[in-house]
Amino acid sequence: MIYPDFLKQSDKVVILSPSGSIEAKWVEGLTNVLTSYGLDVGVAHHALCKKGRFAGTDEERITDLQEAINNEEVKAIFCSRGGYGLARIIDKIDFSPLMKNPKWVVGFSDITALHNALNGVGVASIHSIMAKHITLEADGLENLINMLFGKSVQLEATANEYNKQGVVEGELVGGNLSVLYGLRGTPFDLDYRGKILFIEDLSERLYHIDRMVQNLRLGGVFGKIKALVVGQFTDIDDDDSFCGGAYGVIAEAVKDYDIPVCFNFPAGHVDFNQPLMLGANYKLEVLNNKSILKCLK
Repeated sequence: MIYPDFLKQSDKVVILSPSGSIEAKWVEGLTNVLTSYGLDVGVAHHALCKKGRFAGTDEERITDLQEAINNEEVKAIFCSRGGYGLARIIDKIDFSPLMKNPKWVVGFSDITALHNALNGVGVASIHSIMAKHITLEADGLENLINMLFGKSVQLEATANEYNKQGVVEGELVGGNLSVLYGLRGTPFDLDYRGKILFIEDLSERLYHIDRMVQNLRLGGVFGKIKALVVGQFTDIDDDDSFCGGAYGVIAEAVKDYDIPVCFNFPAGHVDFNQPLMLGANYKLEVLNNKSILKCLK
């Protein structure tokens, strides 16, 4: 795995919008916060464009992302928001410049598609809060800054009734479950062998969640991974047909696999969305009273 250099004062970073459109105030807020940490912040030409639900046309979003990847002076790319849109353009991006000049890519939700692509070419990236929550200085900002500047970050989750105890070390992969599901069987699907898989999601019906985790089960994913970390599943449309909500659905899907499983991890579509370095080696401890996830990079 290739790890970009950690950030330092005066490093050049770029804000862009590869998926959904965003209000200017959140990009301005992100710029101000990053500047306060001593970074030289630029905003991509089309970052504030709007074309239907997207931040500009496919071509405009491709241009911004490719220019940021190609620019050797840029040390990090901050995605302004998720939404939807990367699946339309991810196969049009040339990631080869990152082999010689890697840079951090920061974001979550639809940005999972970008994380998958980066993992496929062997470049670590960061699953974390984006413009709105950084502007509001949500919980998670301090750990994100620490991670980007090379400080050790250890995260904990409270115990959950569905947890399966155990201790493992492995490469952390994953992100938004719906995006991972949408990329199954494509060149941007993950290699799950020996990995610690993280999943989270937002505004899904329970039978949709069941469909997606059953896809992972039927596809052999749960038999390949070392452990499963289940983040926040928020604004879920509960259905009496499934007991235990989203966590119950997932717990049932993995019940026959002898792997540690951590539920209620503090990452996802919530204010306390903690950063994860995807592609890095982590130690996961699922204990009786809590779970601990520590980056070993």
